[in-house]
Amino acid sequence: MAEMKKWKLLQSEQLIKDQWTDVRKNSYLKNDGSIIEPFYIYGFPDYATAVAITKKGTVIVEKIYRAGLDTIALELPGGCVDATDASLENTIERELLEETGYRFDQIEYLGKISPNPTTNTNVMHMFLATGGTIDPNAIRDSSEEVEVIEMEWDDFINAFKTQGFIQSMQTCTILYALMRLNKLKV
Repeated sequence: MAEMKKWKLLQSEQLIKDQWTDVRKNSYLKNDGSIIEPFYIYGFPDYATAVAITKKGTVIVEKIYRAGLDTIALELPGGCVDATDASLENTIERELLEETGYRFDQIEYLGKISPNPTTNTNVMHMFLATGGTIDPNAIRDSSEEVEVIEMEWDDFINAFKTQGFIQSMQTCTILYALMRLNKLKV
């Protein structure tokens, strides 16, 4: 079998660039000699999300409006990795505090996944946060319009099993957290 090689980028045209997206129209020379164009590449910020468990064993989830599907979605807390964040752990600590008002005793990195490596340049960094307690002095980010909910463990698992979470990268985060907690039952 021949060695797999990357396609050769022939041309790249910037279509949109702002703080949230970078859209390029590229043309590539494939390994068989054919040219594929247009091929759109979507650049988005990297994200971080966490399965966040309080000291009393409840799981912190959020209800939030998502315009893409025009729906109210059940999600894990998280958000964009900022250039000013000292580390990925700092990103998720910041996001958890801003969105939920909770601080956590332990933050464990579970890895990263891609939403779509065919066209997207970003990744989701997955975390397990445990030992959460509310910080009464936390300043929540009110611009996101997030409803924070503490779910009992069985209700969280049931919501996951019945596809109550629709954001694919977050469902992967839940799977990795369940594996880490030795709670994945087939």
